[in-house]
Amino acid sequence: MNAALFIILGTILFSALLGIYAGRRVKMNLENWTVGGRRFGIIIIWLLMAGEIYTTFTFLGASGWAYSKGAPTFYILVYGALAYTLSFFILPALWKVGKKYGLHTQPDYFITRYDSRALGIFVALIGVFSIIPYLQLQLTGLGLIVEVASNETISSHVAIAISFVLTCVFVYTSGIRGTAWVSIVKDIMMIVAVLVVGIGVPMIYFGGFGNMFRTLIEQKPQYLVLPGGTSHMGVVWVMSTLLLTGLGFYMWPHVFGSVFSAKSANVIKRNAIIMPLYQIPILLIFMVGFTALLVIPGLANGDMAFLELVNKTYPSWFMGFVGAAGAVTAMVPASILVLFASTLLAKNVYKAGFKPKASEETVMRLSRFLVLVITTIALVFAIAFPEELVNLLIFGYDGVCQFFPGVVLGLFWRRVTKTGVFSGLIVGIAVVVGLIASGHDPFLGMNAGFVGLAINSVVTLVVSLGTKPMNVKKLESEDRHDR
Repeated sequence: MNAALFIILGTILFSALLGIYAGRRVKMNLENWTVGGRRFGIIIIWLLMAGEIYTTFTFLGASGWAYSKGAPTFYILVYGALAYTLSFFILPALWKVGKKYGLHTQPDYFITRYDSRALGIFVALIGVFSIIPYLQLQLTGLGLIVEVASNETISSHVAIAISFVLTCVFVYTSGIRGTAWVSIVKDIMMIVAVLVVGIGVPMIYFGGFGNMFRTLIEQKPQYLVLPGGTSHMGVVWVMSTLLLTGLGFYMWPHVFGSVFSAKSANVIKRNAIIMPLYQIPILLIFMVGFTALLVIPGLANGDMAFLELVNKTYPSWFMGFVGAAGAVTAMVPASILVLFASTLLAKNVYKAGFKPKASEETVMRLSRFLVLVITTIALVFAIAFPEELVNLLIFGYDGVCQFFPGVVLGLFWRRVTKTGVFSGLIVGIAVVVGLIASGHDPFLGMNAGFVGLAINSVVTLVVSLGTKPMNVKKLESEDRHDR
């Protein structure tokens, strides 16, 4: 276990130092801190966005779903491909708007497009409310991975505290540049771990993928047919969830804001083309979950399938490598979550709501201070209440997806109004909260978030057509058809 401990702790420390080093010789104003001076090329953007999207639950959640749910798990592959396709058409237009008006965050877009600080504050608050449980889950996942990988030599609480103090330091000093640089380490380690395990365990136990699937079909003939190992995730649920998550994929505030860090719209288009390559590792993680179901059946927690199978199959030093990869896989999305949550509160709540004349320096100082505050809050919840916010993450995804009509219609339809967008958002959020709180998710077989998004879209269109068009800045793409 000494080798495993050395690999885990050494990787965490090296990643943090790399993140701090990334901010050297850069004047850390708000522009550089949040969007990297809008100078990131295709490789950094690719690694940054993958770093935000593929988190600790790439290890735990995807394999856990394959282990416990079966066929419904494949929706993860499809919604990613759908989201990347949509991003080719939507995100370049969004980048041009961000460049033209100097936008840093998602609420900046709503404030500028709809000339409404109130709408921007509302969007910021929903964003922060959605980010906090997501951040807390990264912390919890990190602690679990490191604890298991170190054979409980490092407790989850110690792993969480060390990793996120260091994460907080490199976010504070380097902003999004630190996240981008650490993403390089994270992606290399994650891909190596997934390739070795995803290809290795089916070969070791069954001689290949074919024999593994034949055994799975023989032992559990209904497992790879919807609804798989569930009672409610049938065709309607899968299709509605695909649409919801595909449309809302880039509506998370931290992913949305990262678009502005690219150096050109063409970088965003190229990124949309190559991002689907990251779906291949996800497929291999599914193979780990299916193999684990056959080799170690009866796990009380399906999310432990990946770690338990690695622990059973590979030497302790490789388990340490997996733990290190899992730790960095949590640090990268956590860093960008903390960065944008603090910026939303400082710029789009404090400045927009209370101090419109606050200087950029003041906003920057407050953002950095809030990094410390938000990290502390997340640490407290992760250590003291590890399960308290899990259910809120469901609402978090359903909540941020409600931004889709306001974003897309704002880019491509002059007639949409702030009243329409505000009304649609409020109704959509209310529907989601009502259905989830009353235990009606799924609703008529459909994902509650999709129901909210559908009603939100109708309300936005109807109210916009029924209200007077506003005399606001027209944020249209200057190059919709790649002229």
